[in-house]
Amino acid sequence: MNAKPGDLIEIFRGMYQHWAVYIDGDEVVHLVTTDDYGSGPQNSILSVDSNIAKVRRQKIWEVVGNDEFRINNLLDDKYQPHERQIIVRDACRMVGHVLPYSVATYNCEHFVTQLRYGKSESRQVKEAVEIGAAATAGFAIAALGAGLIAGLLKDDEES
Repeated sequence: MNAKPGDLIEIFRGMYQHWAVYIDGDEVVHLVTTDDYGSGPQNSILSVDSNIAKVRRQKIWEVVGNDEFRINNLLDDKYQPHERQIIVRDACRMVGHVLPYSVATYNCEHFVTQLRYGKSESRQVKEAVEIGAAATAGFAIAALGAGLIAGLLKDDEES
């Protein structure tokens, strides 16, 4: 792995991604829900039910397990990252803190983007909202279309 201190690590967990910040020495800092304080890959899909999380420092291989991962400084094109030593310092200062957790408004991705950019953002959540909005709009258009067709067929029957 060619990660540099302060890089964001995206870990693929199937239907979602878990995020951590690399701090050096094959270690990461990440936000895990109370359900995930144990050993092994962190942040199960069950974290949806949790409303608190803890900041942990662990070896990256303990966090990744058998999952695929990559370095992904996803917002570098949008925001200026903090200096690497500042990201690492702030991440290490957070270790052990218990924080409010919400899949939609403050999850592991929000946590690491706050550390790197000073902006708490989750593209995962934005994409889910956009997909949900598109699906809702598609359903509404389909229902409207079905109603129009039914009306036209009724008019044909009455003629």
